[in-house]
Amino acid sequence: MDILLLFTQNLLSPAILFFALGILAGFLKSDLDVPEQISRYLSIYLMMAIGFKGGVAIAETPEINGEVMSTIIAGLAVGFLQPFLAFWLLKVTSKLDNPTAAAVAAHYGSISMVTFVTAASFLSANEVVYAGYIVAILALMEAPAIFSGLFIAHRAAPYTIKATEKATPKLSREIFTNGAILLLVGAFMIGWATGTPGLEKMKGFLVDPFQGILALFLLDMGLLVSRQLHHLKEFTFRLALFGIYMPLIGASIGLILSRIIGLDVGTGMLFTVLCASASYIAVPAAMRLALPQAKAAIYVPMSLAITFPFNIVVGIPLYFALAESLLT
Repeated sequence: MDILLLFTQNLLSPAILFFALGILAGFLKSDLDVPEQISRYLSIYLMMAIGFKGGVAIAETPEINGEVMSTIIAGLAVGFLQPFLAFWLLKVTSKLDNPTAAAVAAHYGSISMVTFVTAASFLSANEVVYAGYIVAILALMEAPAIFSGLFIAHRAAPYTIKATEKATPKLSREIFTNGAILLLVGAFMIGWATGTPGLEKMKGFLVDPFQGILALFLLDMGLLVSRQLHHLKEFTFRLALFGIYMPLIGASIGLILSRIIGLDVGTGMLFTVLCASASYIAVPAAMRLALPQAKAAIYVPMSLAITFPFNIVVGIPLYFALAESLLT
C-alpha cells in the first residue's frame, strides 16, 4: 500500500481529526473540556474493550506455540533493556541530571495504551488481522521499564536509593495492582474464558460503540497535549529531537524482532508500535512516587506532547508501511 495513501487515510480518520480538534481548542484557549469522570470512563472502556477482544482472539488460537512465547520474551526484553539505551543516548546528547534522564528513559521502555488502541483501530480500518495474544504483551511490557528506570537511577546516583527503599513496597503494589493493568489483564482473561459466545453477548457494548468512544477519548487527549505544550520552551533542540528519534529506534528494534520471530504484518506492526511507544500514564505515576528528584516538567511533556502526537500522526502509518515491506 502506498505510504502517502496511508498517511492520508490516517490523518483523515475521524479519531485523528478529533485529536487535532482537541489540540486546536487548547491553542485557542477554548472552554471545551471533557469532565474528569467522563475521561476516566473513556479510559476504562477502551482498556476493557481491547483486553476483552484480545482474550477472545487468543481463545480462538489453537495452541500457545513458539511464536507466542518468543513474542512474550521479546516484549519483556525490550521493556527491560530499551531504557538503558535511552539513558545512554540522553547522557550523550543532553545535560539532564541522572534522576531525570533515568525517568525519561523508563518512559521509552514502556508502552502507550492509546497509541496501541489507535494502531489496532488503524489495522481494522484497513482490514488487517492480528493475533489476540499481542494484548498480553501490552500488559507485560509496563513493569520491566519502571524497574529498569529505577535501577539506572540508583546506579547513576546512589543517593536516590534511600528515598526509594521507603517507597519500594508501595511502588511494587502500585505496579501490580495498577487499575489500568488490572483491568486490561482481567478483561483479557474474561474474553479468553468466554470466547466468541461471550463477545456476541457484549458486541453492542464493546464492539459497535468503539470508534465513537475512541474519537471522544482522543479529543480529550488533544486537549491534554495542548496543556503540556508550554513546557516545551524548557527543552533544548536535542532533547526535543530525542522524542522523535527514540520511537524510531524502538520501532526499528520491534521490526527486526518481528522479522526474526516470523510475525504476520498486523501482529508485527502492533509489536513495533509497542516498542516505539512512550508511557504517559503508569510510568509518570511510578516516577513521581519513586524518583521525586526527577523533573516531571521534562519527562511528562516529552512523552505526551512530542512522542505521542508523532506516533499517532506519523508513526502508525509509517510502521505499517515498513511492516508490509519487511514482514510479507
